[in-house]
Amino acid sequence: QVQLVESGGGLVQPGGSLRLSCVASRIIFSDYTMAWYRQAPGNQREFVAGIASSGGTNYFDSVQGRFTISRDNAKNTLYLQMNNLKPEGTAVYSCYAGHQGRTYWGEGAQVTVSS
Repeated sequence: QVQLVESGGGLVQPGGSLRLSCVASRIIFSDYTMAWYRQAPGNQREFVAGIASSGGTNYFDSVQGRFTISRDNAKNTLYLQMNNLKPEGTAVYSCYAGHQGRTYWGEGAQVTVSS
């Protein structure tokens, strides 16, 4: 059974940093486009950042320059470095994997940005 397991969430003050990780199992990780999405209470899930199997990246406009997505194919792990976090970044952050019509989601990690 494919699993995506996120970690690294928590409570951080505005302006602070967190790094999320997502470990994938039972997929050929290097083949997959990977991404981070987030969902705040009362809002729809939104795209945060993505990274292709080639390593190309793209970001939601509001996180550009503050967040960095990366992957370590040897460790089957996806990362999201989040700097200068803002209160509107409070959400459940979920890991996504997609390849040739197959898609998988992690259960998510809570990130709370509050003083």
